[in-house]
Amino acid sequence: MAYVIGASCVDIMDRSCVEECPVDCIYEGERKLYINPAECIDCGACETACPEQAITVDRLAEATFRDDNRRFFEEPLPGRTTPLGTPGGAGGLGPVGVDTPLVNAR
Repeated sequence: MAYVIGASCVDIMDRSCVEECPVDCIYEGERKLYINPAECIDCGACETACPEQAITVDRLAEATFRDDNRRFFEEPLPGRTTPLGTPGGAGGLGPVGVDTPLVNAR
């Protein structure tokens, strides 16, 4: 079960979790970070590194953000024609620069 980043990351994006992730599966939107569930190895390093306590395991995450996290990778984001999918690491991709409609509405 992958980890999910919740509401307390919006407009904070401390990025401590990014530094701790051994598989580079935490992607940067414009105002929030997102964990790719297909790339996450469930090690929990991100959860303990987050000073905002924004990261929880998928089964405990608020359904709104669990679904939103998946949408970031599985549905086209605003201004894009194809889904982000599984790029194979956030570092090579760099900041995506856009968020899901849920985060944009906050």
